Amino acid sequence: MGYVAIKGGQAAIEEANRLVDYHRVKSGRYLDVETIKAGLKPLVDQVMSESSLYDEDLAALAIKQAEGSPEEAVFLLRAHRSTLPRMYYSETVDTRNMRVMRRISASFKDILGGQILGKSQDFRHRFLDFDLVNETDATVAKTIASFLDLAPEPEPLALTAIPKVIDYLAQQGLYHYPPLDDATPDDITKKSLSFPSSRSQRLQSLTRGQSGAVISLGYAELRGFGISNHPNIGELRVGMIPLEVQGLGREEPYYFGEIEVTEVECFVAKEVKDEQQQVTKTFDIGYGITFGHNETKTIAMSILDYSLEQNDKAHPTSNPEFVLLSIDSVESTGFISHLKLPHYVTFQSLLDGIRSIKEKKV
Repeated sequence: MGYVAIKGGQAAIEEANRLVDYHRVKSGRYLDVETIKAGLKPLVDQVMSESSLYDEDLAALAIKQAEGSPEEAVFLLRAHRSTLPRMYYSETVDTRNMRVMRRISASFKDILGGQILGKSQDFRHRFLDFDLVNETDATVAKTIASFLDLAPEPEPLALTAIPKVIDYLAQQGLYHYPPLDDATPDDITKKSLSFPSSRSQRLQSLTRGQSGAVISLGYAELRGFGISNHPNIGELRVGMIPLEVQGLGREEPYYFGEIEVTEVECFVAKEVKDEQQQVTKTFDIGYGITFGHNETKTIAMSILDYSLEQNDKAHPTSNPEFVLLSIDSVESTGFISHLKLPHYVTFQSLLDGIRSIKEKKV
């Protein structure tokens, strides 16, 4: 491509930057980081997921600096992430040990451990609440007090070690766990995505993919542009998982704390041949996991995971190169945004070519 480096515009660029700073606070009001963390948690979770960096403070700061633009906030946080040293790797986590805050199954009404609705917008009417316009410290305190007065006593032990729904299918002989693969996962933050891609590359790309893009392609899969039929949500979990690191001069892993994740296992029926070469049906799964409380994206991720495992390039949503390169927030935003850069040389060449053709026709 032919780009032109422009000189002499530094003063204009500095003024453009000053305009950004001015418009962010021109009303005389501003959002502090704690307010963003408290009131815009889904946005904070989205930015952390797409940035591959679990830090609520830094995600909120990026959102503030980006004036609420998710793609700009992700760009900022990924840029910051690239400057951080990788000192340790966390231990593998078994999500059966998740401290569950929400857990549902759309496949079974009754599941071991029960359905736990937890926090969800699914059951609220989609009407604007105009009372929020006049929300004050007093009304907030009243809402908190009302909830705490009616809340049951917490039972944290009842929300740990909850059985997996997938184990139930396995016990029925309707699902067979694949062989355990203990190979070191590929790290796409250290080595660029390559094709053919490994499953670890695909899962990393999906979990940090732009939420709207992942959801749209998951929807396209369901509309017939992929190979799967209607998947069923076997289990959706939202909760806290422990973070442990080996080393640090200790024999036992060092416990750093917990992080919030959303995990989905979707069931897809498929035909297989048994030992007598007779066609029978069983289930396969698609898997999704993301930072924070991020249900719709994680469901779409599980759908695309299954579709990409089939690697059928006849279908767009089963083509790893099409899906994984399209959903990356920074790459897609950056390439679209680069069109604003001067393309004087290439456009003038195109213009000259068109003029030449027209002159020859005349």
